[in-house]
Amino acid sequence: VCYADGTGVGQDYFEAARWYRMAADQGNARAQYSLGTCYTKGSGVDQDHAEAVRLYRLAVDQGDADARLDALNNLGLCYMH
Repeated sequence: VCYADGTGVGQDYFEAARWYRMAADQGNARAQYSLGTCYTKGSGVDQDHAEAVRLYRLAVDQGDADARLDALNNLGLCYMH
């Protein structure tokens, strides 16, 4: 989040996506959601809606209530567009 927001470090979407990926690969639902958002927006990664949907679905399946709600919301938006 620090790299994505520029909090305490220079804003760097590529670096944010790299850290989100490491946490997402460990099964962290919030990181899966955040990395999915990177793919939706093309922030630090090439825009890839299919990968975003895959990551949002992983986040939903983790059971973290906050990440799940955010991921479900973004999944709905993906299907609207």
